[in-house]
Amino acid sequence: MADVRKIAYTVLDRVLFEGAYSALTISAACKEYALDQRDTAFLSTLVYGVLERMLTLDEIIRQYSSLRLKKIEHKTLLVLRLGVYQLLFMDKVPDNAAVDESVKLIKKLKNFQSSGFVNAVLRAIIRNGKRYRLPDRSDILKYLSVTYSCPEEIVSSLLGDYGEEHTERILSDSFGRAPLTVRVNTLKTTKDELRERLGERGIEADDISFLENSLNLGHTGSIEEIDEFKEGLFYVQDAASQLSCEILSMNRGETLCDVCAAPGGKSFYSAIRMENQGRIYSYDVFEHKTSLIEKGAARLGIDIIRTAVRDASKGESLPSCDKILCDVPCSGWGIFRRKPEIRYKKDTNIDFLSSLQYSILCMSADSLPTGGEIVYSTCTLNRRENHDVVERFLKEHKSFRPVEINLPEGITRMIDEPPYTLSLLPGFFNTDGFFIAKMKRVSDD
Repeated sequence: MADVRKIAYTVLDRVLFEGAYSALTISAACKEYALDQRDTAFLSTLVYGVLERMLTLDEIIRQYSSLRLKKIEHKTLLVLRLGVYQLLFMDKVPDNAAVDESVKLIKKLKNFQSSGFVNAVLRAIIRNGKRYRLPDRSDILKYLSVTYSCPEEIVSSLLGDYGEEHTERILSDSFGRAPLTVRVNTLKTTKDELRERLGERGIEADDISFLENSLNLGHTGSIEEIDEFKEGLFYVQDAASQLSCEILSMNRGETLCDVCAAPGGKSFYSAIRMENQGRIYSYDVFEHKTSLIEKGAARLGIDIIRTAVRDASKGESLPSCDKILCDVPCSGWGIFRRKPEIRYKKDTNIDFLSSLQYSILCMSADSLPTGGEIVYSTCTLNRRENHDVVERFLKEHKSFRPVEINLPEGITRMIDEPPYTLSLLPGFFNTDGFFIAKMKRVSDD
């Protein structure tokens, strides 16, 4: 029988101290230990739960520990985080089990001297009715940081860009799993036909009001094991990312350059919208990622995509095209609920990122002919990576003009911003946080 708590410890240790990605590490662990569906769910809950609430858990431990947090050895602290999470945020785990299994775990890790300390802290929490104090709202920065487990640096940036009400909504939406959103491959089926087939398997498929051929799925199990997935009847892509492709608006017979294409969702969406007629050049800096795009296109029955290894920041000319998509590398502040570990990066490196993003946008735009359009997008909520990059580009490139974004029915603007940009904030339309801007080249100057 698999020791799921020990596996969770190992996954968390890799994510927090080795820089591994939570989703990939969980998936690898499930395969390595051949976990069944129940154990997989328990593992995911433990890992994502601790990552989502780590700063809150640390504050609770601080209130019950005889040692300062910085003095607690990292193995012991991680075991305590797992234990406190089970006590306070998992109703189906009995208190005694949370304590006893935590003590067993620290012993399995050969930290025998810490077993009494772990037991004492967890028992004290139980004796006190599991009560703990949060910072007062009078210090809104500290309150939001601890309550929603987000470093003060990020919270401060969000408050400056979006204000208190929107920031709290963004942060509260970072808890829990993101929806499993898919795009129907209308080259092979229709939404109604796909929904009917999935329904026969007990899979829920709900419409998305602002996307015509997309669904939110529930009760799927492993998505890669579904016959309809294997047959290429759909692929996974968040609604915000899909919406950026709708705003790009590729038409049949046109040519697109997708300069940062991996994992390929936007290229796939555009190819399907183009009815597999035209040409798409999909680039990424890593060969293994372009291979994934090729495999995805083959599964979907798309043959207009051509992949190549290319560094978008190096300025290599692009083929003649009608439109360019720049979905650039970013800080990822819009996808905390998918990758909760992102928020704990020691160096957010925003200065470097915004410089890189601007470079990619400029170098990509150099290859766009007059009359062509370019969409710039990110999955972050940092203004310096979003509006500031686009505003600088338009100021320094007089041959480009902004293009007003026509919002689909069901989407409204959440903040005051120019009509050629769209910021999608978590907590409003059940999408990732996302930024989209659209521009057009009007002259060769």
